[in-house]
Amino acid sequence: MTTIGVISDTHGLLRPEVEHCFAAVAHIIHAGDIGAEHVLEGLRRIAPVTAIRGNVDSGDWARNYRDTETVRLGRYVFYVLHDLTELESKPAPDGIDAVIYGHSHRASIRTADGILYLNPGSAGPRRFKLPITLATLDLDDGAELRPVMHTLGGA
Repeated sequence: MTTIGVISDTHGLLRPEVEHCFAAVAHIIHAGDIGAEHVLEGLRRIAPVTAIRGNVDSGDWARNYRDTETVRLGRYVFYVLHDLTELESKPAPDGIDAVIYGHSHRASIRTADGILYLNPGSAGPRRFKLPITLATLDLDDGAELRPVMHTLGGA
């Protein structure tokens, strides 16, 4: 079984707990609002990273990232975007197994029409009194995708 890390809305903060939660992951997906390049550098020390640009990501470093990405990990295809409402004007490509998104800072796991929709919440500075969260996702070729939400401490 392979496990991937899913994170979003770090807003320039890479918490030390992230390294512990992602210690055994084979890949990391960052769903935008990275905030600063050093966040991705820290994540790359853990595992390879697929990242997209969120609405707060600007400047020269952010030009290296697209608004959406489609990535295949194992037998699964993931569509990554920051704001789920963007699917209204630009639908996800056919053949995907999961949509990974962020923006709302609210962790969410749901399945619709056989597609997993996963928002890992926000792992950056606490906002809106919401918990600080990220997710891991077990990729098992013989079963469905299995997301696990993790709540981190911190202010």
